[in-house]
Amino acid sequence: MIELKGEKAQLAIKNLIEMCGKSSDTFEAELVTQMIETSLKLLIENNDTGQLKLINRSLKEMRYAYRIFSKFKQSRCISIFGSARTPENHPDYFAAKSFSNQIAELGWMCITGGADGIMKAGLEGSQKKSSFGLSIRLPFEAPTNTVIAGDPKLIVFRYFFIRKLMFLTHSDAVAVFPGGFGTMDELFELLTLMQTGKANLMPLVLVESKNGVYWPHWKMNIDKHLLANGWISPEDLNLFYIARSVEDAVLHVQQFYRHYHSCRYVGSQLVIRLNRELTDRQVEHLNKHYQVLVAEGKMEKSGPLPQEIDHLSLPRLVFQHTHRDFGILRAMIDTLNTF
Repeated sequence: MIELKGEKAQLAIKNLIEMCGKSSDTFEAELVTQMIETSLKLLIENNDTGQLKLINRSLKEMRYAYRIFSKFKQSRCISIFGSARTPENHPDYFAAKSFSNQIAELGWMCITGGADGIMKAGLEGSQKKSSFGLSIRLPFEAPTNTVIAGDPKLIVFRYFFIRKLMFLTHSDAVAVFPGGFGTMDELFELLTLMQTGKANLMPLVLVESKNGVYWPHWKMNIDKHLLANGWISPEDLNLFYIARSVEDAVLHVQQFYRHYHSCRYVGSQLVIRLNRELTDRQVEHLNKHYQVLVAEGKMEKSGPLPQEIDHLSLPRLVFQHTHRDFGILRAMIDTLNTF
């Protein structure tokens, strides 16, 4: 049996990385080394062919998708979900087309599926230059509509879980239009990930045509069953927003990034990066009203921490976070955006 921690195996992997023209002494090279070691262990541990095929295809799909998205790192992206069965003469179709057009005019890129219905409407509104199409192979549905066909930003996936990963890891906002099982799956997964801190907080806006009743009825069910039975907390309702119109949905997305830029954890500290520095009085207001989010100490203004490598010019708000109550944290972001 190969001893992966042995000097010969380590040297062979190091030489392989050097043969690719990359230094083997970087942190990125260490990560690739671990991936190669993991792949070899799969062979050594006699995993069956089906398992190896799934892992291999998944890794290939992720690598290819990341390569496409990496060309557009400077652009904010919004994912648009909704039914593939929405007819082109339906009011929700027109609403999705209008929404994607308005958000694209503000410089956003739109990510949606490659099929018809709401997905095609989102692509029509934003146009090809501002669109990604993440399609899925299904036996009963054409994977690609005429708008995105042939575009280099069209990615066709075999696995739903890889497709979802690409939607969420590249999204700075999500807009959801009425739909069926798939739409609800995408919506509730995002809500779960934000509720548990497994996804970055972002604007999640629920949109439909004027005078529509889909989202009000959906919200009634949430209130009557999930909230009333204590299966979610009242603050979890902050994680989504039901828009009154297409224009209201666009404004909601814009408002989220008015002062807030992004956040990350550095150890146990939550670092909130801001588009402008808060005043001492504003920080005092946040400490007073959102103390429940602080594990110890208080929220303080800061520059970039030594461990940070990006967005170094932006001011920070830093505190020891409890790693819970993300619905309250979402409300705090709304508050600092109103300053």
